[in-house]
Amino acid sequence: MARPIDEFILAWGALSGDSREAGWRSIPVASAGPCVLMAGRRFPGNEEALLAGFRSAKVPAAEKLPEGRGFEVTRADPYGDGKTWISLTRKESGSVELFAEMVGDVAGAMDTAAAAGEEGVLRTLLIRVRAWQEFMRKGVQALSPEAELGLFGELTLLGTLMDAGVSSFTAVESWVGPLDGAQDFALGDGAVEAKATLSDRSFPAKIGCMEQLDDSVLRPIFLAGMRFALRESGTSLPELAADIAGRLSGLPDAATAFSARLLAAGYHASHADTYRRRFSLEKTRVLEVGEGFPRIVRGTVPDAITRVMYEIDLDRIPGGDSEVGGALKKLGVL
Repeated sequence: MARPIDEFILAWGALSGDSREAGWRSIPVASAGPCVLMAGRRFPGNEEALLAGFRSAKVPAAEKLPEGRGFEVTRADPYGDGKTWISLTRKESGSVELFAEMVGDVAGAMDTAAAAGEEGVLRTLLIRVRAWQEFMRKGVQALSPEAELGLFGELTLLGTLMDAGVSSFTAVESWVGPLDGAQDFALGDGAVEAKATLSDRSFPAKIGCMEQLDDSVLRPIFLAGMRFALRESGTSLPELAADIAGRLSGLPDAATAFSARLLAAGYHASHADTYRRRFSLEKTRVLEVGEGFPRIVRGTVPDAITRVMYEIDLDRIPGGDSEVGGALKKLGVL
């Protein structure tokens, strides 16, 4: 849950100035467990910042810190006290309102992770900021109808994995599509790619790149096609997201990872009223990708072809479907 941002906004207002001397001004706000949180401004630019201080937790020197549109994350030493300080700072070009919302969200996630100790709070800070990095990279507008349907399909499959016996944390961690994974779910020895459609005349699956169904690197790969219909009795995207979040209550690591992936996928709670369509699952096909499966992979095209997008009609693929449980056993998950 996000923290109220009023305390940060008031502190930033009190700290504002036009100093030409490089350095920090800061005011303490409530701690996130063992982590000290400060509302600050960095000079001479007068940029708003969140400063997080850790007594023992460290960020490896080789680790690249996230940076997104409108903000940057840096190692800082505002007080020379020997602590590890991480600053989340607004860039001059960044929106003050969006940055304040981001700070409240990140601080709230750190609160949730407080029981995990300093290392857990620091890890949560970086995970959440990287999710905002993805969110801002993809744009801060509401999802397009096509992206809304795609995300609904991925969440439906996520719930199916948990229903089939995959542990909640493993299922959420396997959901790598929002993190630009080649497939939507990296499970066991292979992967599962989720495809959703509203078509009732065919069963199209849009393949975005040659790597998506290429099992020369990892196998097995399964394609899970889901056909939905729009019905008043169906479920909206916000309802499905809330349902899965509810299933993860009491599991802070899984809940933190899930909320971060939702954000990285482009879903933000402020857009919830936009997603009014209600989806009902009509049919699912789980197909193992292998020899004879209709696909375009890098090894089958000339080197000069660097990018391919194509569509498969799953209704035209003969043979039986795999059971979800059987697929998970082949993947080595169950």
